[in-house]
Amino acid sequence: MSLRQHLEALTPEMTAWRRDFHAHPELGYEEHRTSAIVAEKLREWGIEVHTGLGGTGVVGVLRGKRGGNRAIGLRADMDALPMTEATGLPHASTTPGRMHACGHDGHTSMLLGAAKYLAETRDFSGTVHLIFQPAEESLAGAKAMIDDGLFERFPCDAVYGLHNEPGLPLGKVSVHAGTMLAAIDYFSVTVRGKATHGARPHLGVDAVVAASQVVGALQTVVSRNIDPLETAVISIGQIHGGTSDIVIPDAVELRGSVRTLKPEIRDAMEPAFRRVVENTVAAFGATADIEYRRAYPPTINTPLETERAALAAATLLGQDAVLPDEPPITAGEDFAFMLEKCPGAYVMFGQNGGDKGGTPVHNIHYDFNDDLLPLGAGYLAQLVEQELK
Repeated sequence: MSLRQHLEALTPEMTAWRRDFHAHPELGYEEHRTSAIVAEKLREWGIEVHTGLGGTGVVGVLRGKRGGNRAIGLRADMDALPMTEATGLPHASTTPGRMHACGHDGHTSMLLGAAKYLAETRDFSGTVHLIFQPAEESLAGAKAMIDDGLFERFPCDAVYGLHNEPGLPLGKVSVHAGTMLAAIDYFSVTVRGKATHGARPHLGVDAVVAASQVVGALQTVVSRNIDPLETAVISIGQIHGGTSDIVIPDAVELRGSVRTLKPEIRDAMEPAFRRVVENTVAAFGATADIEYRRAYPPTINTPLETERAALAAATLLGQDAVLPDEPPITAGEDFAFMLEKCPGAYVMFGQNGGDKGGTPVHNIHYDFNDDLLPLGAGYLAQLVEQELK
């Protein structure tokens, strides 16, 4: 059988794994059941297993039958999101408030499928490190694994990751050198005024009005401080303030995110953000406490490894399947931390099959398209056999 046929034969098994993970989602750093299953299967297939990296991370070490000193890493994320699923599927989440709404159940299953195939064939020279990562969703599990010595203990000449993309047709792969995904930074702004009776606003300092003006003014950080040909996004995700309909509160909190594609644009955003917030609230006699936290850097593919990733995808799926000109996405990914330490590439696999797989990620109606399992697993296995000839 060809590689693709071999992985297609594994599809029923991968589907069973995927749906089991989907029914039992776990949040970041809580993936105890998931990581235990991953470790158990890797051991069953004769793969050397290391657990506890970054808390609940697992690394499988598999050596080819041809010797060799070169090593590559393949990474899949395992965590779910704090959402309540509304798909009504037979394999829907059994835990209220927990849901695999981003397809990490599928990513884990694809890497397991590739691992099983590679363990059976071992038709490569060198070592593959199978990296099952916790806490991708805003909790920087990749960084936690790195801080735990991931690349010192398991040196890689290159590292590769993938993600499903409902916005692309099934069987298409987006990959290009440079920035694939944005940097993400988070902020909290507490606007402080002076509480007063709602009937006597002149006796206080209205934090609600000041905070409302900040929401609008922050949009000028991008429109009037950043080159129009560059990309930056500021989004307010939360507003909290007040406890009564007849009291003007003394504080209102704004929380949100900032997304940029280039390091220099990222560096320009924070001082502009602070200046706009501080001067806006000052105009109303209020003050502001600002917390601005840099979270994930941009996900930047290195050129040579991007070529290799594209070659593996084309070998498996055909040259027409590879899309080298798709624009970057302003979502973020902590795989970026791995790419800061090691050359590599991150690719997006289309999963929209028309009648399934088209619901956007982070949606209560989302489900991973199981038809993608043999394609993603085949790509990962192809990378190993290609890069560790």
